[in-house]
Amino acid sequence: MTSINNLENEIKLIKDRNKKVETDKSWETSWTRKILLMTFTYLGIGFYLRAINIDKPWLNAIVPSVGFLLSTLTLPFFKKIWEKYIHH
Repeated sequence: MTSINNLENEIKLIKDRNKKVETDKSWETSWTRKILLMTFTYLGIGFYLRAINIDKPWLNAIVPSVGFLLSTLTLPFFKKIWEKYIHH
């Protein structure tokens, strides 16, 4: 019976791990994460540009923030190419 209990525990651990991995993957690809990162990028660059006295720091901070968002949108495309040709 101990063997069956050990197997049940191992299966539970695997299922728990799989659920965590699925949640992490969902977070990594979520719009919530992308928007938060874009917002923090915008704020960080905006405050930096303001601190070094750049004209229109908040307007100038838009470009790198949008660039970051665009880069996250293109990554799945390049990941598919990488999976097909490099990591096979």
